[in-house]
Amino acid sequence: MKCYKMTELHVGLKEEFEYRITSDMMQKFLEITSDNNPLHVDDDFARKRGFERRIVYGMLTASWVSTLGGGFLPGRNCLIQGVELKFSKPVYIGDCLTITGEVYKVEVALNYVEVRVRIVNQNNQNVLRGIMKVSVFDD
Repeated sequence: MKCYKMTELHVGLKEEFEYRITSDMMQKFLEITSDNNPLHVDDDFARKRGFERRIVYGMLTASWVSTLGGGFLPGRNCLIQGVELKFSKPVYIGDCLTITGEVYKVEVALNYVEVRVRIVNQNNQNVLRGIMKVSVFDD
């Protein structure tokens, strides 16, 4: 876990990490949320709607934005104030996602940072883009 202090954050600072999507993750998300939309649980249904097979929950993919803020950038001292996201392409079980955050705005006096978020799949295709707005508390 990273632990950036406000004074260490600057425009252009980047962090990234990877996750591979598993069917177990999908099952756990279903159990937690009870979202049984057939696009996420039925391959045939998803194919009939133009997808390769069932698609990963968008909010499961988006959950790594929380991991980015709380674990990487800025890390332990982060309190997420808001997130704006755009889903660009579907994600499938087995996809390897790279989650990247880059600081693009720093307001030291307000302990406030904005981070551009980008998630790409193993083919370097954008699957999610967004902005994470955070407060940073120094020890």
